[in-house]
Amino acid sequence: MKHVIALDVGGTGMKAALVAADGTLLYEARRATGRERGPDAVVETIQAFAAELLDTGRERYGRPASAAGVAVPGIVDAENGIAVYAANLGWRDVPMRALLGSRLGGIPVALGHDVRTGGLAEGRIGAGRGADRFLFVPLGTGIAGAIGIAGRIEAGAHGYAGEIGHIVVRPGGPACGCGQHGCLETLASASAVSRAWAAACGDPDADAANCAKAVEGGDARAREVWLAAVGALADGLVTAITLLDPSTLIIGGGLAEAGETLFTPLRTAVEERVTFQRLPHIVPAALGDTAGCLGAGLLAWDLLATEVPA
Repeated sequence: MKHVIALDVGGTGMKAALVAADGTLLYEARRATGRERGPDAVVETIQAFAAELLDTGRERYGRPASAAGVAVPGIVDAENGIAVYAANLGWRDVPMRALLGSRLGGIPVALGHDVRTGGLAEGRIGAGRGADRFLFVPLGTGIAGAIGIAGRIEAGAHGYAGEIGHIVVRPGGPACGCGQHGCLETLASASAVSRAWAAACGDPDADAANCAKAVEGGDARAREVWLAAVGALADGLVTAITLLDPSTLIIGGGLAEAGETLFTPLRTAVEERVTFQRLPHIVPAALGDTAGCLGAGLLAWDLLATEVPA
């Protein structure tokens, strides 16, 4: 059976799969990233994991994988196959495509940014299926975004498109790691809500999930923290709506696990802020933590589809 290797590299763990042409996950596996061992060890682990998958495919399906797709965090030069920079993994200018291609016997390798790759999967086979224009926004430790146009993800001229988390929504607000103040991700990410709720309730171990439960239980302090985050998020999303005019907004990440505790006030807040803009459908992501891996598989199949036969 013809298949490809898909690998999604995270700061803590790696998810991998063998993926059939119709998107079916034929085989799945996970490994710890082991970033505490240093960047060179992480790169070696990625290569060894991919080589295991190549062997597994050959043993199970009678042939090696036809291509591989890998999604990595940080700054990615997808065109040249280089993992430029990842703060949480400590690497710079890793020629990931060349390294993996060599380790995997010369099969073609596609490299993608983790959020854009997850957005590709959500757009094609997840919550955005059928939407010609969509924006995928995962709310996790930070906030990123993936702009979907006609079944593909727009990376921008320099690979930075979709960085909605660094739209300034509260000028003079909290300092952000990017150097600005009041960025969206300092106010509406899961980690931002965790910080705000821990301060409000006096429990340093409290997190965003605890805040959501307290909101559902009627806690006034939690509601204040929650609605402040929702308001900031709505401001950022309306800016994106104004610029991009998407038909669908897909919200994922840890904060989206609160379900309608998030989506009901968020839809209301966005609707209150729009004037001439057309309201998009605001929906939860559908693929969970498999989105990156599925998207890496799609990158590999796309690469095969664009290859010119010898």
